[in-house]
Amino acid sequence: MSALTGWIEARRAGLDDRGSGAGAVIIFAFLFLSLAAFVVDGGLSISQRERAADIAEQAARYAAQDVDLEALYRNQGGAAPINYQNCDARVRAFAVEMGMSGPDIAGSHCTAANAQRVEVTVQLTYEPILTGMFYSSSITVHGSSVAESVTG
Repeated sequence: MSALTGWIEARRAGLDDRGSGAGAVIIFAFLFLSLAAFVVDGGLSISQRERAADIAEQAARYAAQDVDLEALYRNQGGAAPINYQNCDARVRAFAVEMGMSGPDIAGSHCTAANAQRVEVTVQLTYEPILTGMFYSSSITVHGSSVAESVTG
């Protein structure tokens, strides 16, 4: 028993603290990368939402520019009525001009339209940069805007 005790004490004396900080470095590196991923992808999410809102604003203006000329001529130059029956087609045409992808074009449409007002919703899909390690799906954001016919 004393030989075993002597061996254990000799073994303990040979152990030191070398390498004990490596675990802490690995944990802090993982924590830092995780926080960086959420900061970078959070900024990307905000940027994409702003871009969707900007595209929606432009698409609403583009759709509202389609004036019903026959109704305008009947009104003798009064209010410029919007040809709102073509609203979805105009929004999708604008989405194509902006270089959007197929699912985003299909998800962009008029949510409400009449002769004086057009409301548009635009969809954008993007892939996260760093959180893709944890979340492998794409993220979809929406932007909406309204354009109204103004009489001068």
